[in-house]
Amino acid sequence: MRTIQASFLYFVFLAALLHLGCKENKKENQSENQMVKTESGKSHVGKSTFGEMPNGEQVDKYTLSNENGMEVDVITYGGIITRWTAPDKNGNYQDVVLGFNDLESYFGDVPYFGALVGRYGNRIAKGQFSLDGETYTLAKNNGPNHLHGGNKGFDKVVWNAEAENTDDGASLVLTYTSADGEEGYPGKLDVKVTYTLTGDDQLDIHYEAVTDKPTVVNLTQHSYFNLSGDFSQDILDHEVTLNAPAYLPVDAGLIPTGELRPVEGTPFDFTEPKAVGKEINADNEQIKRGGGYDHCWVLDETNGDFGLAASAYHPETGRLLEVYTDEPAIQFYTGNFLNGALVSKTGGTYGKRSGLCLETQHYPDSPNQEAFPSTRLNPGETYSSRTSFKFSTK
Repeated sequence: MRTIQASFLYFVFLAALLHLGCKENKKENQSENQMVKTESGKSHVGKSTFGEMPNGEQVDKYTLSNENGMEVDVITYGGIITRWTAPDKNGNYQDVVLGFNDLESYFGDVPYFGALVGRYGNRIAKGQFSLDGETYTLAKNNGPNHLHGGNKGFDKVVWNAEAENTDDGASLVLTYTSADGEEGYPGKLDVKVTYTLTGDDQLDIHYEAVTDKPTVVNLTQHSYFNLSGDFSQDILDHEVTLNAPAYLPVDAGLIPTGELRPVEGTPFDFTEPKAVGKEINADNEQIKRGGGYDHCWVLDETNGDFGLAASAYHPETGRLLEVYTDEPAIQFYTGNFLNGALVSKTGGTYGKRSGLCLETQHYPDSPNQEAFPSTRLNPGETYSSRTSFKFSTK
């Protein structure tokens, strides 16, 4: 009798355990489903390891995504955008920026693919400038001139990163402190750059900086776009519009001469949509000096405090990129110096003019040209600049 009772109690106990296990499994499944539903209905930030610096410092990759399916990968080395997917007219997402799949490839002689550029984006003549009567000497890393912050600009340092989901979308806040005298620049500069991917396929970039001594600052983002999604193709069929009535002619070293020249009647007129390849090889002294387009356009002042500066359209895929900014100028560069030496993410190479850049900024060489808008930053002031890249199709 006791044996039968014991067996009965055992089976009751076993059934209870099985019932409890089923309930727990059901709860776990419900929790997983809820999590998937929640994440699919809003923006998201993912994090993974991208590699290690030669000194062992870890470099992380953050993936910003929105509910539409757009993804932007940013690594803490150089604040580099390594991948950026955008839909074509059929809803197919493809990567549309030049870059690499591994960290080591960014250590070589790389033309600033996807990087944050500073302290000073673009060129400073003869690698020097004066401020309050004192002359500062910078690295000459572009012939006789200084380019994009020097030998170790902001594109070659590891930034601190903090990710968050905000009301505006998935955000990544990058911070870096540039020491007084770094690359020859005066003042300790605390820099903050915020990338935010919104729900309408717009990447908003907010640059901020403060200094403890008078200095110069001109920050920009240096992504190379190929809206075809095929990096073996060039960008000559992209139709570009620049909301700019004038541009800055350059000397043989690509330093602005100081003139603001009207674009009307020249190959530099992009006030209406025009294929990049239409006049890129024109018999024009400025075109020859840049090897194509590698100039700074002066944006229309009637654009307001924050307005449309430029657009690029790829007719075959229907991808449209619009650039909005509060900066006074934009550097339009057509990848003239790419030569097929760099291996692409898809196994081919990055050939000449396989990407184009739309770098919002102040004028090149402003510290040496009083007539140009000032790039000076004083203690107690906050450098603040905003640019947005918005994707759509038509």
